[in-house]
Amino acid sequence: MSAPTTSSTSSTTSSSVSSPAGRTAAAEPVPTGVQTLPFAKAINAGLRAALGGDDKVLLMGEDIGPLGGVFRVTDGLQASFGADRVVDTPLAESGILGTAIGLALRGYRPVCEIQFDGFIFPAFDQITTQLAKMHYRSRGRLTVPVVVRVPYGGGIGAVEHHSESPEVLFAHTPGLRVVSPGSPQDAYTMIQEAIASPDPVLFFEPKGRYWEKGAVDLSAGPYGRRAAEAQDVAGPEGQSSAAESSAADEPGERESITVRERGTLREPVTLHEANGFSTLNTAVVARPGTDLTLVAYGPTVATALKVAEAAASEGTSIEVVDLRSISPLDTDTVVESVRKTHRCVVVHEAPTFLGTGAEIAATVTERCFYDLEAPVLRVGGFHTPYPVAKIEHEYLPSLDRVLDAVDRSLAF
Repeated sequence: MSAPTTSSTSSTTSSSVSSPAGRTAAAEPVPTGVQTLPFAKAINAGLRAALGGDDKVLLMGEDIGPLGGVFRVTDGLQASFGADRVVDTPLAESGILGTAIGLALRGYRPVCEIQFDGFIFPAFDQITTQLAKMHYRSRGRLTVPVVVRVPYGGGIGAVEHHSESPEVLFAHTPGLRVVSPGSPQDAYTMIQEAIASPDPVLFFEPKGRYWEKGAVDLSAGPYGRRAAEAQDVAGPEGQSSAAESSAADEPGERESITVRERGTLREPVTLHEANGFSTLNTAVVARPGTDLTLVAYGPTVATALKVAEAAASEGTSIEVVDLRSISPLDTDTVVESVRKTHRCVVVHEAPTFLGTGAEIAATVTERCFYDLEAPVLRVGGFHTPYPVAKIEHEYLPSLDRVLDAVDRSLAF
C-alpha cells in the first residue's frame, strides 16, 4: 500500500501501553492533526489511537500480528503494542468470537478481525445467539463491547467466499449495531466509536475502497480527541507537568471516554441510545441536491458521488445520503431529504431482494407517500451467488446502472 501523505498540520503525542510483562512501556507517538490517508491506513490509525488510549482494548484475528493482516490494516500494531494486545489467533472464527465474548464480560474491549466476509459464517452462531442476546438475556446488567471487523464487498477480483455482502443478515438480528463507513474520515472516527461503545458492533469495511485516499482529522473520535488534548497539555516541548501526568493517570480520567463503567455488572443501556457518538448513529448528507435523493453506504458511497457529479453535468442536482449505520437506521435524515427532492434511489452491493434498500423503500413510502413523485427504486446485486471475478462488474452497481435508475425516476 502506498505511504500516506502527511500535511504540515500533523503533530504527534506519545502514549503508554502495557508491556507483555505487565509493566508500562512507551508506545510510538500517536499522530494528531490532519493527514491524507488511504481508507485502510485510516482504520489502522483509529485502532492505534484506541490501543494507546485504553489498555483494555485488544485486537484478535488471523495473521493480524507481524503480517499486519491480509490487507495490512493492522500493520505495525503488534510491534508497537505487543503480542498480548495484538493477538494472532488460530483459523477458527467461532473460537475467536467465543473468546472475545468472555473477554468482554471480564472488562476488556476486544476487536476481532474476520479475514474475509465469507469466513464469518462459522462465527454466525456465536454472534447471533450469544453476542447479540447477552445484554437482553441479563436484563441490562451485562454488556459485551465486542467489535467485529469485516472486510466486505467486491471489486477486487477475488475467488469464491471473498466478496460477500452479508450485512443484512446481522442487521436483522436485534442487539447488534451494524455500521459501514464510506470515507477515510468516517473509517477513522467510527472504528474508535465502535470500540468505545457498550454495544456489540459489526464493523463492515468496504475492502474495494481500502486504497482510496482522503483527508483525515486525527483529533476526531473519542480516542483521537483524547490524544489531541494530551498534546495540548504537553505543550511545545511535548512534556506535561508531574501534576498533569498524575491527573491523567487517575482511573476516572483514563476511563472518561467510555460510556459505561467497565466490569461485569453495569447500568442498563439500550442499543439505540446516542451514546454521544455522531458518526456511529446518524446518516450524513455527503452531497446536497434538490432533484433526487441517492442513498448509499460503505462501498457504494463513492459510486453515488460519481453519479451525482455525472448527473450535475447534465443539469440534474442529486443529494447523496451516506447511511453510515445500517442498524440502527437513521431514517429521519433520509425522509427529510426525500421530502425536499420528492424522489429516491437506494444503492448497495448486496442483493436488492430483502436487502437494506427494501427497508428504506418501505419506510420512505410510508412516511413520504404524499411527497413522492416517483416510486422508490433500488440498485444492487442480483439474487444469485456472487459471480466469478471476470464478470463481477456486471453484478456490482455501476455508474451506468445507477444513472439508469436516476433517469427512470426522473421520467415519472
